[in-house]
Amino acid sequence: MAEDNDNEGAVGWHWRNSQKIPRFWRFDARAAVVILLVILFPRKWTIVLCITTNLLFWILERKGLTFNAALRAFRVWIIGPKRPAYFWTDRRNMNDVDE
Repeated sequence: MAEDNDNEGAVGWHWRNSQKIPRFWRFDARAAVVILLVILFPRKWTIVLCITTNLLFWILERKGLTFNAALRAFRVWIIGPKRPAYFWTDRRNMNDVDE
């Protein structure tokens, strides 16, 4: 009976790990895409760009921000505090219809 329970755990272990963040060494795999740029175009500026972006996202991850949350925070920082829901030309105006 105990062997059956162990066997069930061994069969379904991968479903628990399906939502884990993909890693490339110690970095989030989505943040490590810049490494591909270094492999395809090995120059000093691409190496510096790779190191700085991965270091930046590693520091943000250590502070509690994931890669997606850091990109959202950056987008909010660029857009600013006032974010209207609709562009002014897309807003509907009230019209009186005479019948």
